[in-house]
Amino acid sequence: MVLMDNMFEKIKDLFQNHGVFIKVNKGNKIFLEGERAKEIYYIQSGVISISQESETGKELTIRICGPDSIIGEGSLFCNLVYNSMTAKVLEPSTLYVLSRKSLEHLLEEQPTVMVEYMKWLQTENLKHQSRLRDLVLNGKKGALFSTLIRLSNTYGKPVENDSIFIDFQLTNTEIANLCATSREMINRMLNDLKKHEIITFDKGFITIHDLQFLKNEIACENCPLQICRID
Repeated sequence: MVLMDNMFEKIKDLFQNHGVFIKVNKGNKIFLEGERAKEIYYIQSGVISISQESETGKELTIRICGPDSIIGEGSLFCNLVYNSMTAKVLEPSTLYVLSRKSLEHLLEEQPTVMVEYMKWLQTENLKHQSRLRDLVLNGKKGALFSTLIRLSNTYGKPVENDSIFIDFQLTNTEIANLCATSREMINRMLNDLKKHEIITFDKGFITIHDLQFLKNEIACENCPLQICRID
């Protein structure tokens, strides 16, 4: 969840002035699903995935968070005492950590920051609702197409011929986890998109050559960019 510009510095200051700075290596877990929720994290650098696991062991990646994101915020100002998701480090990361109670107290002391925080949280709820809508209503192909659109809005960089390079390396298994489907199905759909020159991919990096095709296929509503993201 990337912080909105108008509150970024204030929230960042809360973590930097009152939190604990930590470094975490790739592959480590920040917190686990089912653990008691005690802390909130601000990501200064790195990449962290947020996921849930079904009873059958299938993993669903909810978000891929980069710098200036907050994770673990779901337990703030509520009676949720256990983490509903797992946070795994995809790239070496640095974070500031605040206890849940400390952040609640700091926000209570600064009502204007509290209001901005709640506005931001509502935007994040809309983001997750739109993604769940796409996963449920558009089928497996629509889930992939909407995920590619969100990746382009989050990590995309314009390149020649109006193409968009997604500057984040993903395996087909990781893409499958974002789409709640199997790696084999993702392989087939990505190869079909490549065959029709909609995308190309090389060593885990995807370039989208016809973003409008993907949008047309899922009847994209052109949601605001702060909603149509993967973080």
